[in-house]
Amino acid sequence: MKQNSKSDALYQKAVELIPGGVSRNTVFHRPYPHYAAKASGCYVTDVDGTERIDFANNMASLIHGHAHPAIIEAVTEQLHRGSAYTLATEAEVALAELLINRAESFEKIRFVNSGTEAVMAMIKASRAFTGKPKIAKAEGAYHGTYDFAEISQTANPFSWGDINSPNSVPLASGTPDCVLENVIIFPYNDIARTIAILDAHADELACVILDPVPHRIGLLQGTNKFVEAIYKWTRKNNVLLAFDEVVTFRVNYGGAQEKYKVKPDLTALGKIIGGGFPVGALTGRADVMSVLDPSQSKLLFPHSGTFSANPITMTAGRVAMELFDQKAVDDLNALTKKAIIQIENAIRLADVPISITGAGSMFRIHFRLSPPQSYREAYQRPAVAAIIGELLDYLFYKENLIMINTCACMFSTALTQKEVDRLSDAMLNGFRFIKPQLDELYSQHAIFP
Repeated sequence: MKQNSKSDALYQKAVELIPGGVSRNTVFHRPYPHYAAKASGCYVTDVDGTERIDFANNMASLIHGHAHPAIIEAVTEQLHRGSAYTLATEAEVALAELLINRAESFEKIRFVNSGTEAVMAMIKASRAFTGKPKIAKAEGAYHGTYDFAEISQTANPFSWGDINSPNSVPLASGTPDCVLENVIIFPYNDIARTIAILDAHADELACVILDPVPHRIGLLQGTNKFVEAIYKWTRKNNVLLAFDEVVTFRVNYGGAQEKYKVKPDLTALGKIIGGGFPVGALTGRADVMSVLDPSQSKLLFPHSGTFSANPITMTAGRVAMELFDQKAVDDLNALTKKAIIQIENAIRLADVPISITGAGSMFRIHFRLSPPQSYREAYQRPAVAAIIGELLDYLFYKENLIMINTCACMFSTALTQKEVDRLSDAMLNGFRFIKPQLDELYSQHAIFP
């Protein structure tokens, strides 16, 4: 890090204007965050002139990397016609048709402005349709910043309680008790415990929310047996099965849900479907989605939004998703698989206790010999988190790579084998750099098998 750098100077100004100097904590860094100047494809250049390879892609939202020419051309053309109106647009209809044709469970769709808004709408639609107040979600799962959705996303050994009945743990200070009482927490991929927990609240649950490959839980795939068991339980108890595919829609052409025999009633979407612009969407069964229909004699869920379905986002999203066709999905997943194989080889060469989880075009690195099977196994204890921070800083400053702060990568179609080779070589160097600390932790049993 350079003292008196442009990033440092910008941050000194920012802290006088913005709490902590940032508007999203994911870009915060000590002693100062770095500021982007420009980006193209899979490369980002900061205001100090350093160019880095981007394996984070704005938290998985840029499926084609930065400044894709086709998206720029389409958006520029739309900008000349206007960026938002108090009228509907053809662009909304075009993206809606494209997305509905990608997944069997998508019958109707409505657009919002973020993944958080999409999950919020999904919860409210579930309540409106079922007439029941509570939701159930997995311990550790991230579903945005809505009060109800964020419960227990950062539960820790001091707060999470008995695995047979996990505590509902608030994220933000001052969260009302009534929120905690209306969110039921279950252990992901644990069928027996989850069904027992759901049974105790069956008459009050509006929906069970599942992320099919939850990043914060450990980027573990929901097993077929687990998802099918939850689906059967929801059929029996008049509860909706709600998927959060804000991140995971990139996994297959029709999203991560494509791999399951059963389908959700509702799905929240976001990130890649906006083509690099703010976006979210709620989609699912036509009868459930009808709670949003203003032409109904009794509107159960009034909903609007000033920038929802704005033509800039709709245009960018349509072009991005047209480009992300079946071949593009398959090619990107294959490249990601190659990257994982190469990093696994680096793990063996460096002789470090590290494992990898993931699906499709995303993966996460864990400091343990075998991949975690639950949130509690994936939880990063302070000593481990500190070494992860050292590795990420090494990769950022010494190897000029950008990764997500959980030690995860979300690939874009702009990446090639050239960048994958750089990643695996950098990882090998990074693993060797942190090996002494890892060996010490392992000897103290601070890293588990």
